Amino acid sequence: MKSSVKYTKLVLFAIIAIISNLLGQELSLTFYSQQYSIMLSIFIGTGTGLIVKYWLDKTFLFSYQTTSVKHEGKTFFLYTLMGIVTTCIFWLTELSFEWIFQDKTMRYIGAVLGLTLGYYIKYILDGKFVFVEQKNEQ
Repeated sequence: MKSSVKYTKLVLFAIIAIISNLLGQELSLTFYSQQYSIMLSIFIGTGTGLIVKYWLDKTFLFSYQTTSVKHEGKTFFLYTLMGIVTTCIFWLTELSFEWIFQDKTMRYIGAVLGLTLGYYIKYILDGKFVFVEQKNEQ
């Protein structure tokens, strides 16, 4: 695939996942706004974005086929594992913006910045460690 097409897909899928993440956060805050509501909303948004981004990346960016439920589980596990460091980048950026500015709009700007950097790093890691041909997968 041409690199410009792949880059366009990467950006588009990151935007879709970011929107999914922020909508998950906002929906969570709509139903729960008590103690730890921001942390809970970030966790829910992260899970939502993870699932959406995994499906988009696997299906349309890497055109990767799993061969069994076990292989799917292993692939999703590796995808999630690669996302731990990048999720920390995202969370630290979003929470830093919340702490510094104490404003929802600025918190979401921090989220977008952290997610953007994280998704770029994650793309590199996924291409090297997750969506690679593996022998003897059943």
